[in-house]
Amino acid sequence: MPTAYIVDAVRTAGGRRGGRLAGVHPVDLLAKSLDAIVERSGVDPKAIDDVVTGCVSQAGEQAMQVARMGVLASKLLPQSTPAVTIDRQCGSSQQAIQFAAQAVMSGTQDIVIASGVESMTRVPMGTNATFHMKEGLGHYKSPGLEEKYPGIQFSQFMGAEMIAKKHDFSKDMLDQFSLDSHKKAIAATEAGAFDSEIVPIEIDTPEGEEMHRVDEGIRFDVTLEGIAGVKLLAPDGRVTAASASQICDGSSAVLVVSEEALKAHGLTPLARIHNLTVTAGDPVIMLEEPLFATDRALERAGMKIEDIDLYEVNEAFAPVPMAWLKHTGADPDKLNLHGGAIALGHPLGASGTKLMATLVHALRRHGKKYGLQTMCEGGGVANVTIIEAL
Repeated sequence: MPTAYIVDAVRTAGGRRGGRLAGVHPVDLLAKSLDAIVERSGVDPKAIDDVVTGCVSQAGEQAMQVARMGVLASKLLPQSTPAVTIDRQCGSSQQAIQFAAQAVMSGTQDIVIASGVESMTRVPMGTNATFHMKEGLGHYKSPGLEEKYPGIQFSQFMGAEMIAKKHDFSKDMLDQFSLDSHKKAIAATEAGAFDSEIVPIEIDTPEGEEMHRVDEGIRFDVTLEGIAGVKLLAPDGRVTAASASQICDGSSAVLVVSEEALKAHGLTPLARIHNLTVTAGDPVIMLEEPLFATDRALERAGMKIEDIDLYEVNEAFAPVPMAWLKHTGADPDKLNLHGGAIALGHPLGASGTKLMATLVHALRRHGKKYGLQTMCEGGGVANVTIIEAL
C-alpha cells in the first residue's frame, strides 16, 4: 500500500475565550492556517486535491461548510480547490488527518490538506444543538436512543468524574497533573519549542496591531495553591475547571502527500504515517476509549508502548491522560512533553491537527523517531495515529 507523508504541520497560538483571537472570524482563522501550510511547504496550490477540515460546532459563523468558506477566504488557494467539513467531535481534525492519509494511501488523491478550526468564543460549544432546543426544534436524543439509554444525558463532565473515581484519582492528583501541564507549556514557550509550528496572526488590540504568537491560556504565574482553590464542577466530584481543558480559539493544518507527490513537487517530508486506528466504546463514561484504541493501534502496528518515543494524549480532562498512562504502562516523561490542553487550550475541531503539529515538531526537535497521538471524543470514540519522524 502507498505511504502517506506529512510535509508540514502548523497551528495558531491558542486564544482564550473572549481573548486575543476573539475578533477573528473563524473562516478567516482557518484561512490563516491553510495559507501558512501552502506557503511554508512550497506546494503548488493548484495541485491540492482536497481540504478536509474538522469543526465541531457547525453553526453560525462556522455554518455553511466552513472548510469551503476557509478555502474561498484563503489568499493562496484557488476557488477550484475542493473542501469538506467533518465532525468526529474533539477528534474531528485528527480524523481529517486519517481521511487525508487514507485518500493518499488508496491512490485516489496525492496532496490533501487536513485541518481544523474552532472559535469557541464566537460559536460557543454546543450552540449548534442548544439553539434548536430553545426554539422547540427538537433534541438530538431520539425515541430509539432513549429506549437504549433511558434517562441518560451524555456528558463529558460526568464521564471525567466517572474515570477519576474508577481509577481512584484524587483531586490532589488531578491538580498536580494540571500544574505540570502548565509548567511544561511554560518551559516549552520560553525555550522556543513552539516557534516552528505556530502561525503568527495579526490582531487588533487597544495598543494597536500586534502579532499573536504565544498561547494565551498558559498561566505563567501558576501555583499549586491557585489550582487547588478552584471550585469543583460537581459538589461530590474531583474535577475542576483547572483540571479540564481550556476553552480556546484556534486553527491548524497538516499537509499529507503521496511519495509520487514528494518527487513531482520537490517536497521534503517531516514524517510518515505509520498507523491509523479508530475505535468506539461506552458512550456514557465516554472519555476512556483512548485506552483501548491505543491497545488496538499498537497491536495492528506490531509495536509495544515502549517503542513509542513521544505521546500526545489530549488533556480534555486530567483523568483521561492519567488513566491512559495507568492502563498502558507508558513512561510519563514521554507524555505531552510540551504541555497539553489544560494549559494550551482545546479548540475542539482544531485540536487534532494542532496536536499533530506539536508532535511532529517535538519529535524532530528532540531527535526522536515514533510518536503516538490519541484523544477522547464525544460518544465514546477515539482516534489513534502513529507517525515516524524522518
